Amino acid sequence: MTTLAQFATMYREREQLPLRTRMLFAYGAVAALHIAAVVLLLSGSLRGGSLGAETAAGQPLALGLVLTAYLAGIKHSYDWDHIAAIDNSTRKFVAQRKDPVSVGFAFSLGHSSVVILAGVLVVGGAAMVGQFMEDGTTGNLVLGLIGSGVSGLFLLAMGLFNGSAFLRAARAYRNVQGGGELRDGDLEATGFVARLLAKPLARVQRPRNIYVIGFLFGLGFDTATTIGLLVMTTAASLAGVSPLVLLALPLAFTAAMTLFDTTNGVAMMRMYRSAIHNPQRKLGFNTLITGISAVSALFVSAITLGGFFNTAFGLEDPLTTWLGAVDLGDAGLLLVAVLLAVWGAVALWGRLKGRSQPA
Repeated sequence: MTTLAQFATMYREREQLPLRTRMLFAYGAVAALHIAAVVLLLSGSLRGGSLGAETAAGQPLALGLVLTAYLAGIKHSYDWDHIAAIDNSTRKFVAQRKDPVSVGFAFSLGHSSVVILAGVLVVGGAAMVGQFMEDGTTGNLVLGLIGSGVSGLFLLAMGLFNGSAFLRAARAYRNVQGGGELRDGDLEATGFVARLLAKPLARVQRPRNIYVIGFLFGLGFDTATTIGLLVMTTAASLAGVSPLVLLALPLAFTAAMTLFDTTNGVAMMRMYRSAIHNPQRKLGFNTLITGISAVSALFVSAITLGGFFNTAFGLEDPLTTWLGAVDLGDAGLLLVAVLLAVWGAVALWGRLKGRSQPA
């Protein structure tokens, strides 16, 4: 009981814990998901192997499907909507002088909760899940509209909020370049846009609030379809595979996605901290990456909302039809590469500039 009370106290006061300790907890949770997936796979395989030669023969295929689910989780973690949501949320928290180590983890866990829930229901034989995941059905359409509507509006709000911060940072950069001084608040999002978005973003005050955003993002079944169909295919073709192995599929997907989304969130936190906490030296860097994040959020929001209106109202115009057909799956890698390249170039420039100055 004492140990549980200590953990409860640590959880309530987690924001006062050292940064390294909070990172340890975040990655410890990711490791626990990996261990749980492995335990389910091994337990199901051992149980299946004890049932007979035919069942045991199917275990290598079950292992291959679990690995496929894991790789699918890695790939989906780099979807542009993931990157944009995590990066823009992280920038907002860092600007408020918070160290949001768990933004990526919270978003990914919320997104993955839909996948896990769908997987559990499918393994449990709930036929209604298949109806929700089948293209063209009413359930699939409603969930898709909820997911795309929430993601589009959230990214629009974050893009406008950080866009406002970008404009102020750009003005401050020009002022400093002209010999002026950097004032407190020059890097904050203020003015009409910030006041307009203050209420919609009022509930997004902590990284854990991003869990709900991630869950609503996932209601479109873009990821759950992959795992759900995989589970149903496995259950249909390998009737002898243990349910424990089938449950390992969505859990492996979740473990992979939380690992890479958490790492993305931590990397962006460090990037923004280096820019915001030392603005005199890195004001230009702050302006640049804030602008990139804001533009990416607004761009993804336009694509998502365009597809939303096209589906919701049955539009046939070329613009929303094209927006609805855009695949965000591979674009996130490009965004990550651009941000890392900018970060690396600024770090190299600072080091070379430091060496060139006289001691």
